[in-house]
Amino acid sequence: MLDVLRLAAVFGLILALVRFKWNIGYILLLASGLLALLYLMPVPAIGQTVVAALTDAVTWQFLLALTLIRMVEMVLREQQVLARMMEAARMYLKNKKAVIISMPLLIGMLPSLGGAYFSAPMVEEATRGLKVCPEEKSFINYWFRHVWEPFLPLYPALVFAAALSGLELRQLMLTNAVYGAVALATGLVLSMRSISGAFKNPPGGESLPLKKEWHILLNFLPLAAILFAVIVLHQRLEHVLAATVFALFMFYRVGARDMLRTVRYGFSKDVVVLIVGIMIFKFALENSGAVGHISQYCAQQQIPLPPLLFVLPFVTGLLTGITMAPVGSTFPLLISIAGGVTLADITFAFASGYAGVLLSPVHLCLVLTREYFKADLWRTYRPIIISTTVLMAAAFAQYLILRLL
Repeated sequence: MLDVLRLAAVFGLILALVRFKWNIGYILLLASGLLALLYLMPVPAIGQTVVAALTDAVTWQFLLALTLIRMVEMVLREQQVLARMMEAARMYLKNKKAVIISMPLLIGMLPSLGGAYFSAPMVEEATRGLKVCPEEKSFINYWFRHVWEPFLPLYPALVFAAALSGLELRQLMLTNAVYGAVALATGLVLSMRSISGAFKNPPGGESLPLKKEWHILLNFLPLAAILFAVIVLHQRLEHVLAATVFALFMFYRVGARDMLRTVRYGFSKDVVVLIVGIMIFKFALENSGAVGHISQYCAQQQIPLPPLLFVLPFVTGLLTGITMAPVGSTFPLLISIAGGVTLADITFAFASGYAGVLLSPVHLCLVLTREYFKADLWRTYRPIIISTTVLMAAAFAQYLILRLL
């Protein structure tokens, strides 16, 4: 019972500090210090924990992957690739629903803090003249932006879940794709019910070129190539991202100064602190004895694994609104309690954390979307709650199927 109280104090510290919008890496470093204090770890053991975290291959693999993700995101943003992707969607899509959701879908391909505020004006423009209330616009803009997060490798939480568990990233992507498909389907069912047919001209079409130029579709090539190389060719993500960055530099003839600026943006202090904090916390959980003691406690109390796989990530995601928080703080503990790693356990735990993040009242995208559309909180939440419930039902069904295989 004492170990439960200790860990409750550690997670309480994590959740309290998240409220101050600190980098999760700094928070986990402080949580690691509290763990060492509560478990009376000797100084040499603390030093060994830090060294083990800094020299672990996963630390460097994840650091490289996240750095390269940020570099790809910066080049695509600064070279207006995403803007041209949205222009292509407006020109080629005629169906009203497809045009409306295309903006949050496209912008959601690249993880960026508060990106929902960027797509909100586009949803507003696309729904002009249609009977769509502010709450429905808020749901559309918020929900469809996040359908990629469970399986798109540009999202760091997915990459780290694979690295932490030792599962193949491709395998995790394909399994988690079910969550993206369910999220997309439920979003379509619960929104735009009064909308049908096609636009005669795309919204804002007066400012767009009338001629459909096929080569504008080539702007989708970088993201398509990354997905193809990882899923079909089974290539390591960091290798694919490095090749993508090099190809983008060459294609856009990026100068040496801008290359250096891009590298600095990718390899930022916040990225390093995030990864180091997560890994030191992981090793602190193990080396302090917290993981072993909690595993024994759960076994003695005969606590079933599935409730833990749901409750711990879900609550952490709900209270933080950041997908990296449940992955980085609860996965090491869950992996130990489970006595190993299985695809069923990891994907269900990921879905639980993802669901908590989607429902979180402190999720920045939700806050910004409601603010932009001046939407009522409860009426905005209703379809989100229903969609998330369906998502978790699908996740539990998939968990049971994977356990039987």
